[in-house]
Amino acid sequence: MNRELIPTTAFTRAVRKYLKRHPQAAERINLTLQALSEDAFTPRLRTHKLKGELDGVWACTAGYDCRILFEFVTNDNTEAILLLSIGTHD
Repeated sequence: MNRELIPTTAFTRAVRKYLKRHPQAAERINLTLQALSEDAFTPRLRTHKLKGELDGVWACTAGYDCRILFEFVTNDNTEAILLLSIGTHD
């Protein structure tokens, strides 16, 4: 089941900023987003729920030191993924 990916403006800005510093990561990020849309819980993404300040937010890996933060939402009566941010664990 493919889920629609809905990027927030913060996510779009964060991707632009991240790719400015790491241009070689563009293809890896695109492949990760495609996999996230197809199956958010594929083992390769290491999807997990966060705790603490980010309670209720999910994260998946897009490489060694890159993670994507997202939430599951409903859009037009279908499940979608709201992309919140991308960056390092810091």
